[in-house]
Amino acid sequence: MSKSYPDALKISRRVLGALIKLNLLMGFLILALLIASLVAETWVMTGLGAPPTDTTSSLYLGMRLIMVIGIGAVPLTHIVLTRLLAIVETVRLGDPFVAENAARLQTIAWMVLGLELLHLAVGAIAAGVSTKAHPLDIDWNISLTRWLAVLLLFVLARVFEHGTRMRDELEGTV
Repeated sequence: MSKSYPDALKISRRVLGALIKLNLLMGFLILALLIASLVAETWVMTGLGAPPTDTTSSLYLGMRLIMVIGIGAVPLTHIVLTRLLAIVETVRLGDPFVAENAARLQTIAWMVLGLELLHLAVGAIAAGVSTKAHPLDIDWNISLTRWLAVLLLFVLARVFEHGTRMRDELEGTV
């Protein structure tokens, strides 16, 4: 006998809804920081721990590029969260094994791959503009787990696609 977990689905929907709003807020705040760094460079960069010197121009450029990447990550994250919310909704309705969910998982996989590539770009920028006098310490690291998650999402999308096709064929023979 299968147990239903309506509370888990309700919580998942609420959490995803909150994360969608938080993601948009973070994008807005990063955009505001980027604009502020252009309008009041000395004040903002000093506040971020990089007071102006003769050698901070490349550091400032790197910091702004990282802000742009952060803004660029917002739509990718939004797509991940909204597709995941749509999948949760199909579970709530009782039929998660539909072709749309296979496509949603495929889209999520591509977006997470994009986010990981942006993460690599952030690390490259930070490494490129850091100096001993002005290090850009962003606590960056490569995680095998995130790359495995990308692979898992692509595989899971194929599993959903294949399972949906098998179920449709089975229903057609009955």
